[in-house]
Amino acid sequence: MSPLRARVARLPLAAALASAVLLSACTSRSATAPIPPAGAGADEQAAARSTADIAAKKKKSKIQHVVIIMQENRSFDNLFQGYPGANTVAQGKNSKGKLITLQPVPLEATYGIDHRLATYLSACDGSGSIPGTNCKMDGFDLERTYGQNIPQNAEYGYVPHSESQLYFNIAGQYVLADNMFTSHVDASFVSHQYIIAGQAQNAVDLPLSDWGCSGGPSDTVATLTASRTVGPSESPCFTSNTIGAELDKKKLSWHYYGSALPDQGYYWIGYQAIKSIFTGPDWTNDVTQNPSQFLTDLGSGTLANVTWITPTWANSDHATSISNSGPEWVTSLVNAIGESQYWDTTTIFIFWDEWGGWYDHVAPPYVDFDGLGMRVPLMIVSPYAKQGYVSHAQYEHGSMLKYVEDTFGLKRLAASDKRANSPVPDAIDYSQAPRAFTPFATNLPPRFFQHAVPDLRPPDEQ
Repeated sequence: MSPLRARVARLPLAAALASAVLLSACTSRSATAPIPPAGAGADEQAAARSTADIAAKKKKSKIQHVVIIMQENRSFDNLFQGYPGANTVAQGKNSKGKLITLQPVPLEATYGIDHRLATYLSACDGSGSIPGTNCKMDGFDLERTYGQNIPQNAEYGYVPHSESQLYFNIAGQYVLADNMFTSHVDASFVSHQYIIAGQAQNAVDLPLSDWGCSGGPSDTVATLTASRTVGPSESPCFTSNTIGAELDKKKLSWHYYGSALPDQGYYWIGYQAIKSIFTGPDWTNDVTQNPSQFLTDLGSGTLANVTWITPTWANSDHATSISNSGPEWVTSLVNAIGESQYWDTTTIFIFWDEWGGWYDHVAPPYVDFDGLGMRVPLMIVSPYAKQGYVSHAQYEHGSMLKYVEDTFGLKRLAASDKRANSPVPDAIDYSQAPRAFTPFATNLPPRFFQHAVPDLRPPDEQ
């Protein structure tokens, strides 16, 4: 691995974002459609059905926009350790049966932890007949670490509360889910397929080179069999159906904001592995390789029905990014949406794509060959989200997809969104009036991210 370097300097701050014009939201309930009398003619019946359809659509129109913000590589115990009312612990067992006290490890730490399939199996230390089931959760000390200044018991760490405070603040006003698991058992490539397609064509771990359709015939990724063993390799250029394709069919808008090379955040653009998107007009029209362009577009009055946002490497919360700006980045996105004309009609999901090797004490439930994986944080922000609520409902990637599908009338894509619990009504209550948004105080304004210089550091292993 190339030596890690200090964080890239940023350009001076520029002018502030223009304020968005506030529009009133459509939140009123429509009247029940009249029932046509017996013997009514075809025209009357058609009119009544049309009225009923309009009424149903108006009831669903409280949410017209869903924004999915994906951060990187944190377990729940690691990022929200000690959060009031949440299921966290301050100690964890290792493979020798010894209790290890979790130590504060800053986001900008210079070491990382492996988090592929083999690592999951080691950390889980399962006793079930299928690998990685009935987990004892005491093998985290067997995970491989890499980087610099690696401490003893490196896997048993939590983010200091001074750095996670902005996340605690958001959770304190909205919903924090402490029983959210990844739909898969391995690393980021597969996670970023699940959040757009509900599955990953049985892929496991990482492709040999490019994370998608640009790698050519020599680029392959291993597969996972039904018995959770590694199977034959396949191309990481998939023909999966996706939320984006389903939205296209409905003539609804979507947009994906990710990074451009050489920033390694580029690899997290999941749609580069979907052949129909990568080789078609959507790649140009609906994928923007600049995460902070979201702030500019929003300020200009543009927000798609469904939006995905993946960060730059520096803003990702990923170990070895040598940066602690992730919480500021996420909070800037939340503030921008909350202060925009779209607040009353938007739901925001914020989650971390996988556990990054960090200790977590909750054993993942077994649902199929690929899941569930380790527990990760999920926050739900919306004018209809319950206030200061810690949800203990079981969620996964498919829960967010199910919410999108139900909101916009899309069909289910795969097993994960079919089986997953929806955040309605557990975390989101449409019967309540939309809550006004109060901005969260930050140290970095949005323009800080809009004018940051490119990050030219060499890629991390994972």
